[in-house]
Amino acid sequence: MEYRHLGRSGLQLSALSLGAWVTYGGQVGEDIARECMTTAFEAGVNFFDNAEVYAGGEAERVMGRVLRRAGWRRADIVISTKIFWGGQGPNERGLSRKHIVEGIDASLQRLGLEYVDLLYCHRPDPRTPMEETVRAMNHVIAQGKALYWGTSEWSAAEIMQAHAVARELRLIPPTMEQPEYNMFHRRRVEQEYASIYRTVGLGLTTWSPLASGLLTGKYNDGTAPPGSRATVEGYGWLAERLVGEQARPRIEKVRRLEPIAADLRCSLAQLALAWCLRNPNVSSVIMGASRREQVEENLGALAVAARIDDEVLERIEEVLDNRPEPERDWRS
Repeated sequence: MEYRHLGRSGLQLSALSLGAWVTYGGQVGEDIARECMTTAFEAGVNFFDNAEVYAGGEAERVMGRVLRRAGWRRADIVISTKIFWGGQGPNERGLSRKHIVEGIDASLQRLGLEYVDLLYCHRPDPRTPMEETVRAMNHVIAQGKALYWGTSEWSAAEIMQAHAVARELRLIPPTMEQPEYNMFHRRRVEQEYASIYRTVGLGLTTWSPLASGLLTGKYNDGTAPPGSRATVEGYGWLAERLVGEQARPRIEKVRRLEPIAADLRCSLAQLALAWCLRNPNVSSVIMGASRREQVEENLGALAVAARIDDEVLERIEEVLDNRPEPERDWRS
């Protein structure tokens, strides 16, 4: 396993990590979750991601029970959760001080932990002053309930605003961001955030590297296989991105990636994960898995990444045809 620093922090995360979105408490139960987490941990994965909203809190309960049964040393694992959608009440969502403080307490109770290593603001909250959110996240850290805080799906401007507020108040700024990043979803990571990697040393823990399974090729015939994410109840919006007219142009690109994967002697999933790993600004790529075999296959992406050279990257770019415009150098 390769370990990478989370931005400029001293914390090291496994380059591949395992997340609970959609799967834990939804697609799979505790036994399968334990198999997946144990397989990952034994391969060197130390980072496991969660959120208060996943399966209405059940994903945190499942992960917490797995951790207790596994008996792993707390120093050997990095656990994250995300705060924003905690319930239906007017103060159970968003990034107010009340919800952040009550939300982390509820998450820790479900996880059965004294603290999480990483705490994310799951989305930006325009209804709450930035100063209130920054102060609340620092309060949680001061109480020892989280070690680092960050953002998820925030714009570069919002991240920099949080840094400016933290600097003015002499508080801890966000250390990391958790954006979607895959072959079809690139602009924010490769273009919008480009300058803030240098200025604030932002670390990335990216999600959906397989575009919810589209990049595995399982949807290439235009239908959703039984048990896939496109069939999970309550995720109809996701199914629209995987099957039907909206998905056809991307499916065609997936088909054109197959010869590249064949030349590298890997699966399409491994190719997609390896492509994400090649980005030096990514601290950890969060995998999703509903079977132990998926975890084992995905872990093979580490070896594939080492075989992807500039020539292979250019072949991939020719298929994708969606490279974001780089920052303009006005001096050249």
